[in-house]
Amino acid sequence: MNLPKQDSEIWELFTRKEEYNGCSHDQYDRFPYYRSRHRDISIPRVSQVLIEGGYHCEYPEAQPFAICLTHDIDRVYKPFHSKGLEIVTALKDRDLARAGRIVPQLRSKKLPAWNFNEVIALEESYGACSSFYFLALEEGDRSYAYAIEDLEQEMGTILDGGCEIGLHGGCEAYHDLEQLRREKQHLEKVLNQTVSGYRSHFLKFRIPDTWELLEQAGFRYDTTLGYPDCVGFRNGMCHPFRPFNMNTGQEMNILEIPLAIMDQTLLSYMRLNTEQAWAQTERLIDAVERHNGVLTILWHNTFMTGESLRFYRKILKYGHEKGAWMTNCREIEAWWQKNRMWPPHESLMACP
Repeated sequence: MNLPKQDSEIWELFTRKEEYNGCSHDQYDRFPYYRSRHRDISIPRVSQVLIEGGYHCEYPEAQPFAICLTHDIDRVYKPFHSKGLEIVTALKDRDLARAGRIVPQLRSKKLPAWNFNEVIALEESYGACSSFYFLALEEGDRSYAYAIEDLEQEMGTILDGGCEIGLHGGCEAYHDLEQLRREKQHLEKVLNQTVSGYRSHFLKFRIPDTWELLEQAGFRYDTTLGYPDCVGFRNGMCHPFRPFNMNTGQEMNILEIPLAIMDQTLLSYMRLNTEQAWAQTERLIDAVERHNGVLTILWHNTFMTGESLRFYRKILKYGHEKGAWMTNCREIEAWWQKNRMWPPHESLMACP
């Protein structure tokens, strides 16, 4: 690949140079978009440079681009009062059968909220599959919300449906190797299989420290790299890539599948209405299609209701109409490794 020399801004964007050496973080110890000097992240500028220099990706069955579907499972139980509201709604709708099904659940302290079968069925109807990231915390850990052992049967159903299960690292795992390994081993013990994929809770991430820890813990890929407060391409990439560690001057062995869209980012952080949120989403999907890339989407299981569920269905429909390969991170990582499609770093390095 013969690329013209790029200015230093492209290399600094790709490596996230501004996040080295004690940069400012928010209350969750994250580097937010509003503190970045790279403002227009709706355009994958680094991927654009690579494409102009001859970089090209091919997907199964000649599909033009990919949409990587993911779900973080932060909560699996509903608050007690929510069941009462469901009963009231059912009675208003004169749906006595539904109300009758809910009443027995009130005797339990744990009110299941998992909707994994419905999510899988919806995605299958569009020829898609996804990744589910579960917390593997122990009681007493910060953000502990459920015992992973209670979900063994549900996780088996997810795997049987052709989907992937990865680790949703707890609040401290992103900077604590011992905690990271403990959570990974905990989830693997319950699943009785190796876990290769990771995303941090609250999108906590330290560059390049978290990548280094994930390598040491034995993960094959990460899919955390996205801003919590703005959708788009945090390091200008809409393609999976191997990070470059500026501290060591070496390419890293882990694959990053960057995150572009999160439900809470659109509907909470950015405070967009449905029409505005869709305009942003459509723009990003179209940009990834133009650049023959991969768009990673995070939609929590708790957002699979009402208007937010209809929004997710609209994403699936739009991707299906465009002929996108809609799949999970495991399949993306395996395809990238098999075809060795990560871009060479030397094509982006600027002059000193």
